[in-house]
Amino acid sequence: MSKIRRIVSLFLIVTIFITTCFFNVGQKVYAADTNNDDWLHCVGNKIYDMNGNEVWLTGANWFGFNCTENVFHGAWYDIKGMLTNIANRGIGFLRVPISTELLYSWMIGKPNKVSSVTAVNNPPYYVCNPDFYDPTTNSVKNSMEIFDIIMGYCKQLGIKVMVDVHSPDANNSGHNYPLWYGLTTTTAGEITTDKWINTQAWLADKYKNDDTILAFDIKNEPHGQRGYSTTTPTNIAKWDNSTDENNWKYAAERCAKAILAKNPKLLIMIEGVEQYPKTEKGYNYNTPDVWGATGDQSPWYSAWWGGNLRGVKDYPINIGTLNSQIVYSPHDYGPSVYNQPWFDKDFTTQTLLDDYWYNTWAYIKDKGIAPLLIGEWGGFMDGGKNQKWMTLLRDYIVNNRIHHTFWCINPNSGDTGGLLGYDWQTWDEAKYALLKPALWQSNGKFIGLDHQTPLGVNGISLGQYYGK
Repeated sequence: MSKIRRIVSLFLIVTIFITTCFFNVGQKVYAADTNNDDWLHCVGNKIYDMNGNEVWLTGANWFGFNCTENVFHGAWYDIKGMLTNIANRGIGFLRVPISTELLYSWMIGKPNKVSSVTAVNNPPYYVCNPDFYDPTTNSVKNSMEIFDIIMGYCKQLGIKVMVDVHSPDANNSGHNYPLWYGLTTTTAGEITTDKWINTQAWLADKYKNDDTILAFDIKNEPHGQRGYSTTTPTNIAKWDNSTDENNWKYAAERCAKAILAKNPKLLIMIEGVEQYPKTEKGYNYNTPDVWGATGDQSPWYSAWWGGNLRGVKDYPINIGTLNSQIVYSPHDYGPSVYNQPWFDKDFTTQTLLDDYWYNTWAYIKDKGIAPLLIGEWGGFMDGGKNQKWMTLLRDYIVNNRIHHTFWCINPNSGDTGGLLGYDWQTWDEAKYALLKPALWQSNGKFIGLDHQTPLGVNGISLGQYYGK
């Protein structure tokens, strides 16, 4: 089942809204924890810190580095102030989409510039974000310098980060492309599988002595449908035991090994695909779809892009001794994004489990195979079916302690909206209230993933929570 998530044009946003800066005052600034000891690992279906204490990864997405702007959307406002508010509200794990094209520009030492659309705004970066401005060149710093500065802010605030390779090219709709290779870009030329792997290994090496980045989501939403042709397509992501280039399992194992060779302490998030064959009936990726098939007539199990992890039961990811770093990461959405068949009833948690969740991804945690992190979930507060779905999934996440990052902080996600309004300051308090119970907290305090630095003014550190 397709999902096309629309990202509203930034040019329209910055021309419609009067740009002003806002600065967060009164925030206590802690010395950054430089012990480099916050790395995580998995045992069974749980994630633990270095001391064997269980942790719960809860947070949200903030996109922009994956887009043509090569920087967080909203960067014409005070980024550190926004991150401060994010930390204060208990969002301790930030999924940051990025493109292979941008990573490649960093790797070869020619970092892409940030978009001129945002850079020339009034007031410009150096008013709202003076750290982003280089007075020696009288210009905005490049995308890699700004990314590094933002990682420094996160370290100060107790926020940890997951880098998400969202698309091959720097493109506001790049997530629509199904594979991790095959596009030609202005900066990187052809994006090959090797470039996709090498750029992530390079970033892992760059940050191996800085535990701000704890995880890599190595490819956002691999997808594609088999179709009716008698010829097996090669332009869709599949999951089987082959060494074909478009076999997502094989590619993910290669990429995970390369990243962990640079830093074996990183968590590696493995998303699913879109379609998986009904292997119990003898079908495979050579089996064409059936025109007009419904229910059991189809040879295929369908899912959201990146959401289908049925292949794990037949062909689990295997990288040997470092399987302890693997987390499976489905995406899940409600009817406001696409009206899937499991919404065509008065659905409940049990019907969602029976019709979709359990055999598509929930079984992985239930059977103790590995941890789950739902990398994207969210949507509009419509007072109806979509809000009902969000509430049911939120409760399932909380009751089963599933790791997750909410989509999203940005207001300009066209079919979900965001936690922030278009002034990038006002919070959607109703949506935040829905999310808040799914943020890690105890006795009214949000719990961060840093052993020393508390998560914002309303939080505590991991060391404080465990009394160390």
